Amino acid sequence: NKYETELKIMADALKFNKINEELQQKIKDDRENHWVNPYAFKDENAVRRNNDIDKANLWRPVFVRDTEKIMHLPYYNRYADKTQVFSFKNNDDITRRAQHVQLVSRIARNIGSVLGLNLDLIEAIALGHDIGHTPFGHAGERFLSELYHNETDRYFNHNVHSTRVLDKIFARNFTMQTLDGVLCHNGEFEQQEYRPNYTKTFDEYDNEVEACYTEGAPAIKRLIPSTLEGCVVRICDMIAYLGKDRQDAVLAGIIEPDYQFKTELIGTENAKIINNLTVDIIEHSYGKDYIMFSDTAFKDLSTAKKENYEVIYNNDVMNQQYDEIIKPIFEELYYKLLDDVKRNDNDSIIFKHHINPIGDALKQYHGIDYSAEEKNQIVVDYIASMTDDYFIDLHKHMFPDSKYKVEYEPYF
Repeated sequence: NKYETELKIMADALKFNKINEELQQKIKDDRENHWVNPYAFKDENAVRRNNDIDKANLWRPVFVRDTEKIMHLPYYNRYADKTQVFSFKNNDDITRRAQHVQLVSRIARNIGSVLGLNLDLIEAIALGHDIGHTPFGHAGERFLSELYHNETDRYFNHNVHSTRVLDKIFARNFTMQTLDGVLCHNGEFEQQEYRPNYTKTFDEYDNEVEACYTEGAPAIKRLIPSTLEGCVVRICDMIAYLGKDRQDAVLAGIIEPDYQFKTELIGTENAKIINNLTVDIIEHSYGKDYIMFSDTAFKDLSTAKKENYEVIYNNDVMNQQYDEIIKPIFEELYYKLLDDVKRNDNDSIIFKHHINPIGDALKQYHGIDYSAEEKNQIVVDYIASMTDDYFIDLHKHMFPDSKYKVEYEPYF
């Protein structure tokens, strides 16, 4: 049985789809004729809040500047210790959020290159799209949103907070196109067809951000990227995690290596899913002003997501650990930090590690008084910025006698 399973896996791996020969030849001819995709976003059309600074030059084009700003932010380094899906395990081969954003960038750049899109814009969106994510993944996001909403009637969502990190907390004068791609990236809502809102302005973008805070999920479901590049990154956020999460689930002991997923066209394992969805997107999107899946690929994509939820994301053991340990830790930390801010306790860690360094930089470069922000928002900013390890260590420091303890599965 083991031998037969290995043979099936090997045979399945050989069934990688290819772009049809006619389209391949057209793409080659277009390249020889120096074809330029008229729907690709042009650097000269980029808009910043302050267009008098951060001017592009030959060696640092407009979206290269955005990418480099993201990579030099202190929060970028924190990707390396933030849960992607699986927590509580000391296993260096399980994906962290740092690898996820790199995979999204790589897959999106591959697709964008064939479609003739702006690869610098794709990279900026991809590398920045999760920079506002909480510790402990989507469970942490959910817990933080519940606490924030209970106090303010506003919602926390990681895609919206990622734009806040770039545009408000560090205020690095990013282009609207990068910010909008980050805002609209949410990979939890698949569509068969993505048609950009090409005419979106900064005012419209700002209104969308505010609606996400006040309405939550309904507003996020309405988000439409303003560029094809943003659409590609949004799709690739899904492509990057579908098969990778299955690989990680095997490493984490959540599913067996020979678990039988059901999708046919796109395959069931990571490399094939990436290849076959990439091929399908290119075949149905090349030269068009939208990004599209075939009916069959979209059906498979939806099925694959559903299967992942059934056997991975809704795993009872994993979610029990989140609900019984991580959730109450979020609550203890949130209200203690909120009390420290309300009391203006300058000796508190939130002042030393967050308010003062962020506030000093904002005041020096932009004349902004960060301490005047709404107090719950300050606490949310701080908690969302934490890595998993920092979150756990801060809780130990502030609540040494708490009954809530995080125990990692050891290496040995």
